[in-house]
Order: sequence, then C-alpha cells, then structure tokens
Amino acid sequence: MASKGIKDRVAIVGMGCTPFGEHWDKGADDLLVDAATDAYKSAKVDPDQVDAYWLGTMGSGVSGLMLSEALKLDYKPVTRLENMCATGSEAMRNAAYAVASGAYDLVMAIGVEKLKDSGYSGLTGSRPPSDGTDSSMTAPATFSLLAPAYAKKYGVDEATLKQVLARIAWKNHKNGAKNPKAQFRKEVPMDKICASPSVAGMLGIFDCSGVSDGSAAAILCRAEDAHKYTDHPIYLKALSFAAGPAEGYFSQDYDFTTFPEVVASSTDAYKQAGVTNPREQISMAEVHDCFTPTELVLMEDMGFSPRGQAWKDEQEGRFDLEGAQPVNPDGGLKSFGHPIGASGLRMMYEMWLQLRGEAGPRQIKNPKLGLTHNLGGAPGRCVSFVSIVGNSLG
Repeated sequence: MASKGIKDRVAIVGMGCTPFGEHWDKGADDLLVDAATDAYKSAKVDPDQVDAYWLGTMGSGVSGLMLSEALKLDYKPVTRLENMCATGSEAMRNAAYAVASGAYDLVMAIGVEKLKDSGYSGLTGSRPPSDGTDSSMTAPATFSLLAPAYAKKYGVDEATLKQVLARIAWKNHKNGAKNPKAQFRKEVPMDKICASPSVAGMLGIFDCSGVSDGSAAAILCRAEDAHKYTDHPIYLKALSFAAGPAEGYFSQDYDFTTFPEVVASSTDAYKQAGVTNPREQISMAEVHDCFTPTELVLMEDMGFSPRGQAWKDEQEGRFDLEGAQPVNPDGGLKSFGHPIGASGLRMMYEMWLQLRGEAGPRQIKNPKLGLTHNLGGAPGRCVSFVSIVGNSLG
C-alpha cells in the first residue's frame, strides 16, 4: 500500500462514550447527545468551537441531519458515512485527514447505533442485489468456518481449539467485568462457556459478540494545538484502511485461516508508525472480536503471534490483562458490546483511557503504543481498519 500517513500530525484531545447495552429509554439522538456532551467536556470546548463533524452509523439514521438535529448545530458541515462494522473507525479516519489537511482546526468524529429497536437479535438492514457470489449464510455461520480451517491447517485437535476459543471468551468477559460501561459486566466460568448452546459449527453463544445500543465520540485537532485543550492528548501514529477484492467465497486460494485485508492494513499501519516488531512494540490492542475465532486469527494476521502459534499464546495468557500484550482490555466486542457505528470509536476510547492512565482496575502498566483494529464484512470479503496511537510525540 502506498499511503504516506499523518504520523504525529493529529491529536485526540477529548473523548466520550456511553454505556453500551439495551437502552430502551433512549433513542439514537439521546445517545449522540450523551457521547458528544462528554467529549466536549473532556476537551473543555463549547460546541460552537468545533468546525466540522463526521457521523458514523450503519442503519440508525440518514444524512448529517441526524446529528445536526440532535446537537442543535447551526449550519456546520456534517458528513454521514458507513463502512459496515468499521463505520466508527471510518468516521475518525476522515475527521483526522480533514484536520491534517489544514481544512479545519477542531473536529468531531462520532458514531452511534440503535440496534435493539429492530425487534430481533442481529444487524439491521437488507442485503442489496448481488451477482450471486456473496454468501447467504448468517454472520455466525460464516465466521464459524475459521475454526475448523485453522485446526486442520495447523494440526490442532478440535477439542483443544474449542478450549482455546472458550478461553478467549473467558478473558474478554473477565476484562469486561472491570468496565462499568460494558454491556456484559460479569465473569463467566470456562465450564459454562464450553457448555453453552451451539450457534454455528464450533461456536456457542459465548463465542459471539453482543448486539448493543451505544455511541462514542472523539474531538481531534492538529498536534501542535493539542495542549490548548488538554494536558494529556494522545497522538495518531497511523491510520490504515484496506478494502479487499471480495474474492474469498469463490477463490481456490482462500483457506479461511487469514484476513488478507487485515494483513494489508496492519502492514501499512506499521510502516506509517515505524513499527518493526509489533509483538514487542505494541503495548496493547483493541481488536474486532466479533467471534472468538476472529480474535485468534487476528493475532497472527497482525504479527502478534507467529503463524500457527496464536492458539498457544492464547492458552499461555499472553493476551490477558496481566499478560505481555493485553488484547481487548475493555472486554472487546464480546463483553463491551457492538453498536456498529460506535464500535471503532469505542476502541479508541479505551486507548484514550489507557494511555492517559485513567482505565482504573484494568489499567495496563506504562503503555507506550496502542493499536485498534476494526473489521467489516466476513472472511474473504471484508474491509479492515488499523490505527496506532501513543501518548507522546516521536
């Protein structure tokens, strides 16, 4: 990939995030107001100081009017965008580039989703007509294909792999229990996870992320202006987005043990940030654990584990909160929840807390670089976003 990046040119100076979960008493507009208000307060700015807005939502609203009406904005530019489950990250990426270009001084990226009002458990929206090569399987069924493919390729007994997947769920629920804003705030014993009802293939209920309502927001400015708003900004080191050719369902070369889009976006992000050894240089990560085998495969795609070895690293606790490289310290999609338009910004919210030393009982000791990863689509047919952030320049 040929992106040059905007390393250390943009800072996040304020963030807000609602609790994720079932907000039957609030609409999407209420959630937007809550997240935006917290972000304004965090950056110590008034709404009229923000020059422009990027709103991410997949199915909860149409056009920028959704935000301008909720926040009572007076004739500010509001861009509404969508990129499947990576929508929140896409809002932040576009907002950051607008600041880096010099077009605006202070901007907001905000995401929201109101999924519980749909009346069923799952993602809202209908599929557009296609050429017939898209899969008609549900998301759990599609992602379940990762597990047996991984087991076969790397010679891992399926019973052993089932324990590994259960441990990923156990880890993320354990982390989420320390997070007052998470949708699911209780630890879940391994035996209960392993005995949960089957959903698809090797996946049980606890292998699948939650369906949530929620909103999250970030305020960004140029790095040289950051200390006008906060004593502890965090700096963008890399932003990379990759959309694949969507050939996985009919390509004979695709084996369901990798996301090529993730490899491409993480490789590009590392180049932008100057990271040469992600296993050692990335202090912590928030990744798109929509299903437990997704997190497993991501560890190898992003270079946190050698190929065929992530299952061992998971077993040995490398990615635990107290491990060498914590993954999903806030509970991830699995425990924090997954309101589509807000998820990417929620990941950045955890980086904001951790890098400022404000994560409370889940605080990681002396983090330097954090990574967020957000995926939209399915194995072999997806988009992938990777950011790298730090708490100092250079």
